[in-house]
Parts: sequence; structure tokens; C-alpha cells
Amino acid sequence: MTDGDMAVALKPAGFRFVQRVYGEIRTPELPPGYSPASARPEHGRFDSRPDEVADVDEPGLADKVNASWYRMAVDHGLFSEEREFLLAVDFALPEDEDVEGEYRGWARVRLLDEWDVVRSEVAQFRSSMGDLLTERFVPEFTVVSLDGQVLMNTTVWGKGTVSTIAIRP
Repeated sequence: MTDGDMAVALKPAGFRFVQRVYGEIRTPELPPGYSPASARPEHGRFDSRPDEVADVDEPGLADKVNASWYRMAVDHGLFSEEREFLLAVDFALPEDEDVEGEYRGWARVRLLDEWDVVRSEVAQFRSSMGDLLTERFVPEFTVVSLDGQVLMNTTVWGKGTVSTIAIRP
């Protein structure tokens, strides 16, 4: 997938593609053996508030997930002054489905004034775990602040809920 293809793919969600990021990126450091999902509050993990957690089949899923993600992004310092951040993306094309991992990368993006991650149903955000639980579109995505101090993951949990975690030690 070219940078132009990625820009077109992300635009419906309200993410302006700025550039592809080459090489390693900096993320918050966790103790050995811990992932963001297994991190604890003492490692800098923050979770969506209980009222922001949505069931995959809940009618208000889009509003809850969008609102929680944005609140946490603002509260934990995800955005640069220009509302830019890094987004984990897959540069593979649909016909490349049999190739795993080598197309994964990062894109520097800017959040536009009009955005909607959930209702846009952008393929980059479709959760494979969510597909096991429901037929509706359920998002899952990872973002990192430009300075590497904040990592956020909106994810589908095994119990069929969607929420966001932020890692900010």
C-alpha cells in the first residue's frame, strides 16, 4: 500500500495521513514481561471509566468508544500542538492477506476537526477479535504520542467489551 493509498484509507475516520514512519519508534517503557494489556496502575496504566466501556453489541458503542478514546487522548497528552500522533497501521493490500507482519508499521497522522473512528468503519481499525464476537464493525487500534511518552490501545476484551487503555508512566 502506498502512502497515497493510506491517506485515502484513513481519511473517512478523520485522520489526515502526514507521513510513513520508518524505523523504530519510542514507546513508554514497561517492566520486562509486561505488555500494555498486562500493565498495572503502578506501571502507568489508565483504563476507560466504567461508564465508557461498551459491549460489542451495545447500540451506543460508537459514541462510548469515540468519546472515551478522545477524552483519554486529551487527558493523557497523546496529541501534539497540531493534534498529531503515531498510528499503528498495516500497509498490506487485501490481496496480501497471506503475508503476516512484514507490512505492519506506523503512520504519523493528524486528527481532523470532523472525525469518527467507529462509524467510519475504516478497515485499518477493524478488530479480528471483534469479528469473532459479532457481525457489526468493532474497532481496535494502537496510537503513540510523537514524544513516545503515551501509548493508547483501544481493544476488544475476551468478555466482549471494548475500551481504551493508556500507558503513561
